[in-house]
Amino acid sequence: MADITRRLGWRHLRSAPTAHIRHHRSGRPAHDGTGLSFWFRALTAALSEVPVDDRELAMTFHARTSDFQDVTVQATVTYRIGDPALAAARLDFSIDPDTGVWRGAPLEQLGTLLTETAQQHALDVLARTPLASALADGVAAVRERVAAGLGAEPRLPATGIEVVAVRVMALRPEPEVERALRTPAREQIQQEADRATYERRAVAVERERTIAENELASQIELARREEQLVEQRGTNTRREAEEHAAADAVRAEAEAARSVRLAEAEATRNVRLAEAEAKRTERLAEAEAARSVRLARAEAEGAREVGEARAQAQAAWLQVHGEVDVAVLNALTGTRLAENLPNIDSLTISPDVLTGLLAKLGSKERA
Repeated sequence: MADITRRLGWRHLRSAPTAHIRHHRSGRPAHDGTGLSFWFRALTAALSEVPVDDRELAMTFHARTSDFQDVTVQATVTYRIGDPALAAARLDFSIDPDTGVWRGAPLEQLGTLLTETAQQHALDVLARTPLASALADGVAAVRERVAAGLGAEPRLPATGIEVVAVRVMALRPEPEVERALRTPAREQIQQEADRATYERRAVAVERERTIAENELASQIELARREEQLVEQRGTNTRREAEEHAAADAVRAEAEAARSVRLAEAEATRNVRLAEAEAKRTERLAEAEAARSVRLARAEAEGAREVGEARAQAQAAWLQVHGEVDVAVLNALTGTRLAENLPNIDSLTISPDVLTGLLAKLGSKERA
């Protein structure tokens, strides 16, 4: 679509490189070309824009084969407008001078023309072809017939249209018919698959038998080697027991010799200890006897001296008491008696006792 801008009552048009612009002013051509850019007045201008690039037209239509089966054709036609002036004269490619938008629908007209022409030639081919042949070779046949028909159509060159290429993507029957046609092929494929499965199972069974035989042979060989291993282990065990017995005997002899040496050393040490203990005991006994003698002598000397001292003290005591008056001795006796008596809190003297004491004291005073 052309780009049109407004400036003070004038219009400026700028077209794309793939668009052919025709500008008529007052019935006379003013501009005619591709990718133009110019100023114009809207009141006196007649503008047409014709695309000159390649365009793809996809089409899908139904056809009927010679055996009355409906098929769907999917095709694409590539075309271009080779003569823009002729196309603008035959179709309405005029654009609005204010917006640049086509006033009509020229491309839809071209699409209708191409679709109906291609469909006509495709129907003509498929109407004389059975369904099986159409599905097998119908794509190429339809493509060639449509390309030839479009190339020979007089209206296309008269409109300035060139057909570049024709492609037929698919030619498919109705879903039910397609499933029915697929059934034999599927059955055949399934049979091939079943046969391959049976063969694979047979090969697997043969291989399993071979594997079982190999496993049995391996088990027999393992059992034989295990028997050899048991025998070798018994021989090794006996040899090990003999070696252990010999080692134990050597160890016992060495232990016995060591015990004898230890016993002899212990006996010698005990004898030496006993002799040393006897000597020490003898020295201790001699020292104790000497100490006892010295203690006895000291005790005897002390006892003698203590006895002499006591005897002297007793003799002096007796001498003193022999020279003292009897009354003094009585007083001393009373004093000593009072010193040795227990504490007396109270003393009760009966009249008889007091009378006797007073009588004795009176008699002593008279004397």
